[in-house]
Amino acid sequence: MPTETCDLVVTIEGKELTITNPTKPLWPEANVTKMDYIRYLLEVATPFLAYTQNRLLTVIRYPHGIHDKHFYQKNLPDYAPDWIATKQWENSLYPLCNDVATMVWMANQAALEWHVSFHLASDERPTELVFDLDPSTPDFPPVIETALLLKELLDDLQLPAVPKTSGATGLQIYIPIQPRYTFEQTRMVGQFMATYLAEKRPDLITLERLVKNRGTKLYIDYLQPWRGKTLTAPYSTRARREATVSTPLLWEELPHIHPTDFTVHTVPARLKQRGDLFAPVHDQRRRASLDPILSFLQRKR
Repeated sequence: MPTETCDLVVTIEGKELTITNPTKPLWPEANVTKMDYIRYLLEVATPFLAYTQNRLLTVIRYPHGIHDKHFYQKNLPDYAPDWIATKQWENSLYPLCNDVATMVWMANQAALEWHVSFHLASDERPTELVFDLDPSTPDFPPVIETALLLKELLDDLQLPAVPKTSGATGLQIYIPIQPRYTFEQTRMVGQFMATYLAEKRPDLITLERLVKNRGTKLYIDYLQPWRGKTLTAPYSTRARREATVSTPLLWEELPHIHPTDFTVHTVPARLKQRGDLFAPVHDQRRRASLDPILSFLQRKR
């Protein structure tokens, strides 16, 4: 009889992979083992890979589960199989999560968080304008309020946007843009919009980078989007007790949700019911022009 700790050998996309310690608990409170985690990833693989494709990947690995030591990994390890796609960028050899086999191999290494670049490996222009809403307290209502204020502004500017939970305490707003702008230009636009909101609601919003100086205000991070920097991929798990997942939302859902609603246990069924709500970010027909805003900012100088 095999023991509970027997390794599993699986074939994925013609590649033989060994799943080591499949019963190891990675999220003990949520009752998620390594094999449960891999099953989750296989269920969300199509929309997950649609965004991670050809982006510089940084993972956070938790070899013994979320309560033990962890480390960031940019460079693909020397012992990785040679079929994993890579990109040498500056001083790191980044893996590219381009297929299911790579995703499962990384998951077997206990990569529990997946953070990808704001640009493709082959093109250092941003693919979206992104705002990261980072609360200073565990309360979620200020995040919702700020997101809806941002949505009003985006509607006024006729910019399409998709919100997603970070999987932790915040929200991230993605505006798909035409791939012809520099990060310097998108930062100008981001700064303009974030400053407008912070001036409109100084009781709620801050642009202060230092956590100790924010008080209870929510920080709108428009600086993180930059070449080589990363943000949590849609459908990535997070190292939280509940096994939460960074999950795309409909705007009308926002007043009624909490990040802990979306977990390894709940997101696959949600995906089947609602489809991939992040799909508009990939729609080449809906990519926005920033020209009117950039022209306005140039005139203001």
